[in-house]
Amino acid sequence: MYRYNPPPNWPVPPDGWTPPPGWRPDPSWGPPPPGWQFWLPAGSPQPSPATAVPAPPGSAHPQPSTSPVGSPATASPTVQRVDTTIGLFGVRGKAKELAHEVNRLSAENTELRASLERLGALDVPELERLKQRLREEITAERANREAERQRMRTEHEARLAQAAAELDAVAERLAALRQQVVLTEDLLVLQEAGVYEYTHPLDDSVAHKTALTSLKEQIRAMARKNGGAVEATTSFTMNGSLAQGRKMVGEFSTLLLRAYNNEADNLVRGMKPYRLAAAKDRLEKSRATIEKLGRSMDIRISARYHALRVKELELTADHLAKVAEERECERAEKARLREERRAQAELERERARLDKERQHYENALAALRAKGDDEGASRLAVRLDEISRAIDNVDDRAANARAGYVYVISNIGSFGEGVVKIGMTRRLDPMDRVRELGDASVPFTFDVHALHFSEDAVGVEAELHRRLADRRVNRVNQRREFFHATPAEVRTLLSEVAGDLLEYTEVPEAAEYRQSRAGSA
Repeated sequence: MYRYNPPPNWPVPPDGWTPPPGWRPDPSWGPPPPGWQFWLPAGSPQPSPATAVPAPPGSAHPQPSTSPVGSPATASPTVQRVDTTIGLFGVRGKAKELAHEVNRLSAENTELRASLERLGALDVPELERLKQRLREEITAERANREAERQRMRTEHEARLAQAAAELDAVAERLAALRQQVVLTEDLLVLQEAGVYEYTHPLDDSVAHKTALTSLKEQIRAMARKNGGAVEATTSFTMNGSLAQGRKMVGEFSTLLLRAYNNEADNLVRGMKPYRLAAAKDRLEKSRATIEKLGRSMDIRISARYHALRVKELELTADHLAKVAEERECERAEKARLREERRAQAELERERARLDKERQHYENALAALRAKGDDEGASRLAVRLDEISRAIDNVDDRAANARAGYVYVISNIGSFGEGVVKIGMTRRLDPMDRVRELGDASVPFTFDVHALHFSEDAVGVEAELHRRLADRRVNRVNQRREFFHATPAEVRTLLSEVAGDLLEYTEVPEAAEYRQSRAGSA
């Protein structure tokens, strides 16, 4: 009979307990002492650790290995796990918790032992070789990365050089195309045009039309056969024949001249004063294109003929500008005459009203004097003197066409701040003119800053316009009397030109505009 003999560092089992089949000790208990005897004969004393007794036949627990750590027998240790579902030695509650902790520590211990065995299995020469191999791998990797970086840098520089070359080619192509393209955007031309300057300033549109008629006669004379509009070679031969060559040159010259004239005629028909520069440039490029097409026969438009057609463009633009200017002057004169007629009609109505009123007072005065009412007669006489002065004032206004009111008004709801209108009216009530300006054509009525009466209102208005000429909103149409100026600036100018001002309002009321903004907010 044998009995189970646990090592002293393992837990003491109950009396008579033997390891069941497949049982393994918990690794956390530690290894048994070297040479420990697990099985002893029943009743025998405790042997020394150095004495090894073989396991009894049929024993469920073979003699465990006592190989030292790092030996081949323990090169690949396995994790020993404790059954957490069945309590060890009858312990359940606390044993389960300890078993989980034992399993965790066992796994960690196994990993540490494996690492120690892996490192301990390498001797110094092997470690040196490993270190050298790792250095070589690191050096090779660095060299590969540097080579890749250099390759990418080279490719990037090559792409940059290619892009720069392509950009230069595009720039050259753009420059060449710009020499062939004529800018015809009307809006751009209008923005750059400013006030039109006459190339051939004449007195009126009739003079421009007469000059154009004379110029067209010269153009028609040169465009005839052998008129000098086209220059070409006279030594071109075809099939060895000089006559056939001259005939071909003549036909080709006629074709190219017709193309040039068609271009010039189209430019004349579509001419606007602000398009003159673009039209001249386009005609010049048309001439250059024709010279390029006829280079083999030395065909080109003569400089004299081209100068005539350019002058035709200039005179046409001048004529159109002069016609527009005369029409604008005509409209301004008509507007002035309408204003004069309105003012004259008002003066006549006022004179008729005053005459009628004076007649009534004269009749009443005669009746009072006949009754002997001297006191009443004296009161009527004072009133008759006032009416007579009013009649004299109306007569003076009617006789003096320059007398009237200079008004300064603004409309911040329609034109914004810093814009004023300065005009003149001969109406008896200048507010009638202000109300006309603030009709349905603008969203808000005008605010009046000044209504200044002057015996020379025309001169005062003209001087104010002259001093503010560089601030005109519309620099083309002089009838548009709007200026970029504040009411305070105009007050200073008006004081200098007209003298003392009885009344002037600098801050516009703009009641409708301000109420509209407050309502929208």
